[in-house]
Amino acid sequence: MSTDNKEQEAIVTNVGVREGVSITKTEKILSVKGKLGTVTKDFTRLPATLSIEDNNVCIKPYGKRKKDLAIANTAKSIITNMMKGVEEGYEYKLKIVYAHFPITVKVKDRAVYVENFFGERSARISHIRGNSTKVTVQGDDVIVTGPNLEEVSQTAANIESSTKIKKKDLRVFLDGVYIYSRGE
Repeated sequence: MSTDNKEQEAIVTNVGVREGVSITKTEKILSVKGKLGTVTKDFTRLPATLSIEDNNVCIKPYGKRKKDLAIANTAKSIITNMMKGVEEGYEYKLKIVYAHFPITVKVKDRAVYVENFFGERSARISHIRGNSTKVTVQGDDVIVTGPNLEEVSQTAANIESSTKIKKKDLRVFLDGVYIYSRGE
């Protein structure tokens, strides 16, 4: 017989707020403000309560199981990435690779145009996510920077996937724009 009648302790995860960063919460929308801008995230679908107490963000999931601990730790890493982003920012570097047809990459408005890919007449277009994400082209490098990790990484992935090669041997035809560096 098991004498496991004790009530399990509730899972509470705390995230310490960095210096120079301010966090505000309205309902379940968290806004993190720092020197590089503001990042907001909607946590309404998260089955947990968020509260700001004594320069800490407290995350308390509704349940007490292992799955609820995973939910709390995921929210903790998202909030930590938001704070790191408004302080240091994120940067993804992509390399333009071609064998015969010279690929040109241009940034117009909120889109990136990959022109002359395999000699195609029309440009391949990928959209820039978020208002604070910036894309610059320096020689054979495309640099994507911004404070929001989700927007920066999705923009880099959009650029990389816009040059996906179909109906050819991928071991031979290596042309494209590829991510080669991720960092702060």
